[in-house]
Amino acid sequence: MSIEEDPTTPSTEPSSTSTASVSAPLSRWGERTLALGGVFQSALLVQQLATSGHLNQGDLSTATHSLFEQNPDVISDVYGGTEKILAGLMLLRDTLNRVNTPNGNDIVRYVMGMVHLQKKLMKQSDMLNTVGKRIEQAQRQADLFDPTHENVVASLADIYTSTISTFSFRIQVNGDYNYLQQTRIANQIRVLLFAGIRSAILWRQVGGSRLQVILQRKQLINSADHLIKQAKEQQLQR
Repeated sequence: MSIEEDPTTPSTEPSSTSTASVSAPLSRWGERTLALGGVFQSALLVQQLATSGHLNQGDLSTATHSLFEQNPDVISDVYGGTEKILAGLMLLRDTLNRVNTPNGNDIVRYVMGMVHLQKKLMKQSDMLNTVGKRIEQAQRQADLFDPTHENVVASLADIYTSTISTFSFRIQVNGDYNYLQQTRIANQIRVLLFAGIRSAILWRQVGGSRLQVILQRKQLINSADHLIKQAKEQQLQR
């Protein structure tokens, strides 16, 4: 069953409270690859949550962190470390290598939708200012509770609903209606989409483009391979 991510039907900047990454700055290609991996990870988590009703708290924390972190020293700080985007990087690499993945069509559609919404959002300066101010308010709420607290997630979802969801283009999320009709899951989906759009903005800011994905696919794959190896090493050190 499919539904749209609006206030009545389910679908959906990272946190200064989390531990900062100590990773060295990435190359320009590394930055682009990591940011695009963030978009793919959000798409993957939306698909998994919509069909299974389950979202790992660590993945939700990474998403909220990416929304609250506005002034990172290095790009990996947006996510709290490269290892936090391992699943997205692996999915990005598999997609570029044209490996068939379960529900791959939906995931790619979510990615394209988030990139499209990022482009529309960046043209709306007033909306961007509103989003920024309301994220600051949600950050203060997160400082009192926890970045993944239900109230914080609801506040971030409401920002998405009252701003990005007002565009005529909306991402249609496919999944199990029994899960999608639940307010908690609908809010989490909106936060994941919000985080994916944040990653898409970051991707554009570091020079990412659709043309690169088409014409420089091999370089993206090599960069993803390098980051995946790095992320796995970081996981072993934690």
